[in-house]
Amino acid sequence: MRYSEVTDLKIIPMAEKPTILTQTTVAKSRLFRIEALEIQFSNGELRHYERLARGGSNGAVLVVPMQDRDTVLLIREYSAGTHRYELGLPKGKVDVGESFFEAANRELKEEIGFGAKQLYHLSTFSLAPSYLEHTTEIILAQDLYPEKLLGDEPEELEVVAWQLADINTLLATGECTEARSIAALFMAREYLASLTQ
Repeated sequence: MRYSEVTDLKIIPMAEKPTILTQTTVAKSRLFRIEALEIQFSNGELRHYERLARGGSNGAVLVVPMQDRDTVLLIREYSAGTHRYELGLPKGKVDVGESFFEAANRELKEEIGFGAKQLYHLSTFSLAPSYLEHTTEIILAQDLYPEKLLGDEPEELEVVAWQLADINTLLATGECTEARSIAALFMAREYLASLTQ
C-alpha cells in the first residue's frame, strides 16, 4: 500500500496519475453525459470506470448569502432527485463567459432577489469524485442589495432567514439535507468567526 506524506499539514499527492486510454460517451441527456473510461495505473493494471461527466457546463456555484453578520438567507425549492421541497443555499451553473463571482451574483438575483457587493471564494467541493466530474465553487456573499433578475425556476422560491449560529437546529428539522449546503454553512460560520478573533 502506498501512502501520501503529510508534512506541515500539507498533503503531498501520489506522484503519477493513472492514464486514460479510452474515453467514450455511452449516454447523453440535456444535462448529463455518462462516460466509460479505460484507465491504466502506473503498475500496469487496467480498469474500466464509468462517470457522470459535465454536460457542457462550465461548473457550478453555491452561494452563502449573509443578510447581516449573523443571518444567512436560505431558499426552499423543489428537488426532483428526492421529490420533496428542501431548504438550502442558492446555486446554479456557470454560464459561458461568466466568472464564478458573476455566476454567484446572478444566481442570488434570480433566486433571492439580492445581489452582493462583496463575494469571497470559500472552497471548491466535489460530491462523489469517484463517479462525478462535477465540482462546485462555494462563494460567501456579503453586503447584499435588492435586485431581482428573472431566472429559470418554475415557481417562486421561498426565502428563509436563518441564524448562522443555529445550524444544528436547521439540520434537526430534516429540511436541509444537501451535503454541499451543510458543509458550506459550517465553513462560512467558521470563516466569519475567524475574522473577529
